Amino acid sequence: MRDYKKYTVWELGHEITLLIYKLTSSFPKEELYSLTSQMRRASYSIPSNIAEGCGRESNQEFKRYLTIARGSASELEYFLILVKDLNLIELNDFKNLSDSANKIKRSLNNLINKL
Repeated sequence: MRDYKKYTVWELGHEITLLIYKLTSSFPKEELYSLTSQMRRASYSIPSNIAEGCGRESNQEFKRYLTIARGSASELEYFLILVKDLNLIELNDFKNLSDSANKIKRSLNNLINKL
């Protein structure tokens, strides 16, 4: 069984999740059950799917969970564009978080290709 905490991409996913929770805490209350919830869910889906995949028996199963994590990173990337366009996030924060989401996607692609 793999130890998910040893994967840099898991650390990146955990870090972006913490940043998304902090960011969304300042969103308007009417977004609590929509954008706030969706962004948080997409962000924590990244490290949680990596962790779940590490608990699976085969490389094929692990790869499947990494692919799901990559999809969640893409979903989060879209939500970042949306909140930027809705003026709920500063441009600098958007750029930093978007860069982080892209780094996670690249890292997941590299890991998937190694399996």
